[in-house]
Amino acid sequence: MSETSDRRPPRTKRDRRPMIPVILLLVLALAALGVWWNVFRDAEAMAQDTAAACSTAAEAPPSLDPTTVELRVLNATDTAGLAQTVATTLQSRGFVVTEIANDPSGRDVTGVGELRFGARGASTANYVGLYLPGATDYPDTRTTAVVDVVIGPEYADLATQDQVAAALGAEVSASAAC
Repeated sequence: MSETSDRRPPRTKRDRRPMIPVILLLVLALAALGVWWNVFRDAEAMAQDTAAACSTAAEAPPSLDPTTVELRVLNATDTAGLAQTVATTLQSRGFVVTEIANDPSGRDVTGVGELRFGARGASTANYVGLYLPGATDYPDTRTTAVVDVVIGPEYADLATQDQVAAALGAEVSASAAC
């Protein structure tokens, strides 16, 4: 008598599929892909940050000698004598103030104030902007390097020498990193 069995005959080693090792290799490959994806993404973000820092450093205000900077201080507020007060402070810091007056332009100045300058005074205006943080730039067609410091209605005070030195120091360190 012969018995029939419901079991299939055992497979040979060649017929068996190595499922566990294949799955393990796929999981490891996905993990490696994820790691490299993060590395390349972080490298790209770091390159963009460096490029942004270097472009900011390139636009950084130069460190000038205040005795070589000519300013006109103009008052665009209703506060009498404000231009004289600001001009006196700027002169005590070494700036050359050639004119103190009310703003004759008739422009509506908002915020802290404006720095008006021509093409030759652009770098000087960047430097003066450190002393009047929050002031907006207003380029015009003048041919001289004279910068107009126009005091606006939200003016509180000029930056201290320490604040200006700290801003210049930060710009120098950013330039050195590039």
